[in-house]
Amino acid sequence: MNNLNIKRIAMLVLAASFVVSPVVAQQYKTDIPPAITAPESVETRLGTLRFKDGFPDDATVQKVYDNLDFQHGVQAFLTAMPAASLAAIRKGIRSFGTDNQTVIIFETLMDSRSLFLTANTESIYAMAWLDLKNGPVVIESPPNTLGLVDDFWFHYVIDLGNAGPDKGKGGKYLFLPPDYKGLVPDGYHVFKSPTFGAWLGTRGFQVNGDPKPGVDNIKQRLRIYPLAQAASPPATNFVNVSGKAFNTIHAMDFSYFAEVNEVVQEEPSDAIDPETLGLLASIGIVKGKPFAPDARMKAILTEAAAVGSATARTLAYRTRIPEARFYPNSAWGTPFIGGSHEFLQDGARILDARSYFFFYATGITPAMSAKMVGVGSQYAAAFVDSKNQPLDGGKTYRLHLPPNIPAKDFWSIVLYDSQTRSMLQTAQQFPSIGSQKKGVVVNADTSVDVYFGPKAPPGKENNWVQTWPGRGWNTILRLYGPLQPWFDKTWRPGEIDEVR
Repeated sequence: MNNLNIKRIAMLVLAASFVVSPVVAQQYKTDIPPAITAPESVETRLGTLRFKDGFPDDATVQKVYDNLDFQHGVQAFLTAMPAASLAAIRKGIRSFGTDNQTVIIFETLMDSRSLFLTANTESIYAMAWLDLKNGPVVIESPPNTLGLVDDFWFHYVIDLGNAGPDKGKGGKYLFLPPDYKGLVPDGYHVFKSPTFGAWLGTRGFQVNGDPKPGVDNIKQRLRIYPLAQAASPPATNFVNVSGKAFNTIHAMDFSYFAEVNEVVQEEPSDAIDPETLGLLASIGIVKGKPFAPDARMKAILTEAAAVGSATARTLAYRTRIPEARFYPNSAWGTPFIGGSHEFLQDGARILDARSYFFFYATGITPAMSAKMVGVGSQYAAAFVDSKNQPLDGGKTYRLHLPPNIPAKDFWSIVLYDSQTRSMLQTAQQFPSIGSQKKGVVVNADTSVDVYFGPKAPPGKENNWVQTWPGRGWNTILRLYGPLQPWFDKTWRPGEIDEVR
C-alpha cells in the first residue's frame, strides 16, 4: 500500500469519527421521567413561568423571588406572633414604671377601657416585666393566686401560686438569666429563663364579689427585686390601672415586624429554634443587624402582614381543625389541641392552632390546657351562633347553661370585640356576666339563661350583656376550678341562639 492510499484511509477514518461519535454518545441516554423536569411554560397563581431547558427566564426569576419573600413574610408573621405579643405587653407595662420594680394591678378589676387580648372582668390581674440582664431576680409570690412566668418568646417557664410548686401557700422564686453561672442560694424555687426578658402575670380572687381582699393579698405579699438586693429589698411599686386606657396588643401591619425585631436583637439566639431564626433572617430580621428593608421588600412585607393578619383571624374565627371543637356541630372550641399548651399532637406541632391562640389570647401554662379537676381554669370560645353565622352586635341572642355548671370556684362569660380581641366596648363598664355578679337569676334547676343584644329583653336585665350595633363580637366561657363533668363532656353549654 503506497503512502497516498494510507493518507486517504486515515482521512476517511478521521471523518468517520466526527460522524459516529455523536451517535455513540446518544447510546448513554436515560429515559427522563417528565415529573422531574420543567416544561417550557407552566401556568400558576404567579402567572406564566417560563424555562429554557429547565433554566428560568428573567421574568420568572422576579416572580419566584417576590413570591418566596412574600411567603417567608406571611410565615414569619404567623410564627413570631408570640414575640410581637410580649413586646407590646412590655411596652404597656413600662408605660407605668421600671422593670423589676413596677407591678400594674387592676384593683377594681379590668374593664373595656384597657386593651388586652381576651382578659376577664372577674380576676384581679397583676403584671410585671422582669429584666434579668443584670442578674437573677426574686419574686415573692402571694398565697392563693394563679400566677405564671413566660419568657420573651412566650415559652412557659413556671407557674406560681395554686398551680405552682408552692401549691398556693406562697413562696420565694428565683429566676436566673440564661447565661448565669454563679452560685444559687438555698430557700428558693429556682428556674432559669431562656431569655433575659420575661413576663409575670398573676391573678387574685374576689371574696363574695369584693376584690379588696384579693388586692390586699397581692399588694402586701407580692415582691419583686434583684437577688443582689435580697438582704435589703427595695419597695415594689404597685400602680392601680383599673379604668385606664392603654394598649398591650401587638400591631397587625408592617410595624409588627419591628416589634419582633426588638426580641431578636435583645435575646440570645439559642432562646428560639434555628428554623424560626432562619425564617426571620430570610426577611431581614437578623440579630446584630438593623432591620432596614428596601422599598421592594417593605412593600412585600406590608402585604405579607395584611395576609398574615387575615390568616390569623380566619384560623381563630373559622377554624378548620376538627379537634379544636369540643363537641360535634358546636361553636365551642379551643386552640389547645390534645390538651397541650405547646400545641403538640403525636409529636407534631399544630401550627394553625398555635397561630390561633397567640392571635386571640396571652399567657402560656399547662394549667390552662391540662386536665386538672378542681384546679386552674378551662376555657371555651365561640365566634358564631347556632346557625354558624358571625355574632352580630345588632341582634339579640340567648345562651342556655344547663344545670350544675361544673366550676368549683366560679364561672363567667365575657364578650370581646372581633377587631381588637379586647373586651367589647359598650355602655356597660364590664361586658360580662358570671356566678360572682350580684343579682344574676339562676333557674330552679340551677341552670342559667344569658342574653346578649343592644337592649335587654324585658325582665332579663340581670342576665343580659350589652352588644353594640355594627360591632362584631365573640365570647369565652371560663370555668375556674373546673369539675369532672367538664372534662368527660357529660356537661356542655348550649349554643348561642338568635332570639326572634
